[in-house]
Amino acid sequence: MRMSTVVDNVIDVYSPIVTTHSRTTIRDVAERAGVSVATVSKVLNGRYGVSAATLAHVQTVIDELGYQSSIVASSLRSHQTNVVGILVADLEPFSTELLKGAARAVRDTPYELVVYSAGGRAADRVGWERRYLSRLGGTLIDGALLVTPTVVDAKVGIPVVAVDPHTGDSGVPTIASDNLHGARLATEHLLELGHRRIGFISGRPDLESARLRRQGYELALTEAGLPIDPTLVADGGFEEDTSREAARHLLTGATPPSAIFAANDLSALGVLAAADELGFHVPADLSIVGFDNIPETVMSEPPLTTVDQSIQVMGRRAVEMLLALLGGAEVAQRVTLPTRLVQRRSTTTPRDPLTSPSTARAESETP
Repeated sequence: MRMSTVVDNVIDVYSPIVTTHSRTTIRDVAERAGVSVATVSKVLNGRYGVSAATLAHVQTVIDELGYQSSIVASSLRSHQTNVVGILVADLEPFSTELLKGAARAVRDTPYELVVYSAGGRAADRVGWERRYLSRLGGTLIDGALLVTPTVVDAKVGIPVVAVDPHTGDSGVPTIASDNLHGARLATEHLLELGHRRIGFISGRPDLESARLRRQGYELALTEAGLPIDPTLVADGGFEEDTSREAARHLLTGATPPSAIFAANDLSALGVLAAADELGFHVPADLSIVGFDNIPETVMSEPPLTTVDQSIQVMGRRAVEMLLALLGGAEVAQRVTLPTRLVQRRSTTTPRDPLTSPSTARAESETP
């Protein structure tokens, strides 16, 4: 597996024009091997006219010097880099898990991965994909995978696949999980346990996944004959700190919820932190459900009940779609992966509904 992680400026890494770091050149290899530059070029490109002994000798020198041909220079000659780019807004748990699956997808293929992160800069969030695709497309990468993009209509002349895209129309193949069904599973799980005041910490409003998760939450409540109470909904933006403050707002209200469904696992971890700060015992006073099934949910205390959306599978399938496009094949315009509930120790039946959480805590602490 060959994988490079590049943050903020890919061009600085690969272009000998802008980098200040010295690098081994093809002339250095030729001089060390005692052969011509043309001979080294033949070895690098697998051309005829080089004896087996010379080929082995030159290859040994290449390995000793750690020589790598410039991706930019190679692309100018062949119009192909054999590199696919994965563009993420930030390197957080969701994108990290997705990258694991993407890395597996390029094993035993001639392609390498370059990961480009926008660094999570909120001010640059909308439209950042257009700018970076324009810089990378056709010179450094042959195709791109956009993770939770804000726009997917960039016209850059290379194949593009989007993962968990913006709510707007998409002109490129996309892959996502069944967010609506997953959110219904989470909410129905809490309803089946007996919860009736179920809070919801929403996600990024610009993403289709966040919209569908809220819709699934509301559908489950409606089907159970419960009203949609806007005082039980707070914006978390898929971010842990924001969700912690949102949860504090819900939990310090006049009648706090007995359970909270958070739109992603980072938000659920924020809810867990807020509950701990306020003295709520999870799950005795408050049940919590997340969405994603990132590794951190197993390590939290208590481990979080969550909705699994097979993030690594999503990354693998997305790259497979991209490689198929690069090979000239047709792919489905939209792929939806199944979701399932993973029950752990952060959910249980509610206390007596006539008992407030604060009173329940006091009773539980009485000797």
